Amino acid sequence: MHEQFVLKKDHLLPLLRRLAREHRLVAPVRNGYGDTMYTVVTDVDACRLDLERQPQNSLKPFFFPQRERLCSYTVDRQGEEGMAYRFYPDLPEERATVYFGVRSCDMFGVMYCDLVFLQGEHRDIFYQRRREKALFLTLACNRPFTDCFCHNTRTGPALELGFDLQLHDLGDRFYVETGKPGGVSLTAHWSPFFAPAGDDDRQAQFQNVLEARSLFQRQVHVDLAVRLLARHEPEEVFGRLSRRCQDCGGCAFICPTCTCFNIVDQPLDQGRGERLRTWDACTFAGFTRMAGDHNPVDLAAARIKKRFLHKLKHDVAKHGRPSCVGCGRCVGMCFGGVDMASFVALLCEWDGGKEGWR
Repeated sequence: MHEQFVLKKDHLLPLLRRLAREHRLVAPVRNGYGDTMYTVVTDVDACRLDLERQPQNSLKPFFFPQRERLCSYTVDRQGEEGMAYRFYPDLPEERATVYFGVRSCDMFGVMYCDLVFLQGEHRDIFYQRRREKALFLTLACNRPFTDCFCHNTRTGPALELGFDLQLHDLGDRFYVETGKPGGVSLTAHWSPFFAPAGDDDRQAQFQNVLEARSLFQRQVHVDLAVRLLARHEPEEVFGRLSRRCQDCGGCAFICPTCTCFNIVDQPLDQGRGERLRTWDACTFAGFTRMAGDHNPVDLAAARIKKRFLHKLKHDVAKHGRPSCVGCGRCVGMCFGGVDMASFVALLCEWDGGKEGWR
């Protein structure tokens, strides 16, 4: 059973200072350009924590970097007998990290990536090394952001699972719920910062969650879209969106749950090199290009189709739920309007291909 505490806002920075002494600390910080980003905090007092605005990035790059070296290799030339390669893995350092101020949708994004990289017989050791020793102090949303629709994907505005601690802003204090054992240990270790929650605190938290659910500006009918795609794959919808897509990959790169990647060997000289993993996107023209330059998925419409069917059909079949977390970042990113909200709206206008657009 979850425990409930109250953390006074005056005690937040002192708590973060102490956590930062024993852990790497990641938190939403507003930088000098006015952008709010999840950032490694080296000095709690010198940075500007921002718990009011949505971070422009997700937590994905901290566990699955946009570019990472998997290993280095050497080449031993053996004359006419050929060459022998030796590989030396470059595993990341295991670091105890506290992720503070994580929004509910971003926590779900991490849990989805866990399904991709940590399930099954073959686990991704690079992802696993970064994921271990991670503590998540999430922050429920009192007021949804303009483009988000996490209520339609059941990933927010507050969480029921996945967090170590979940904070609710009650004005002069935070209502704190424990989730996983790491959160229980944290509150026990730093017990002077936490006071038991009372009935008034629980009632205020309950009221905040109810009010937040009523304040969403977007209604994106994700469940309806899932049912429609299970029956029909409207080529007209994909064709219309494909004409607007600029093939920039911004939607995939900003998405908390897009996990496609490419692996290349990069020679450094004649005797050594490195193997790199970089993000990829199924909307890129070269995503499915094969040896001999053959590409079985060459049309832009087919690439757009692959993206949305992955999110709303194939992941539903595999994991029991869509992989869109409703963060809305793709809405702000895509200047062509080929985002999840636009796709769902267009799909719901389509009647199944019998009579055209409604």
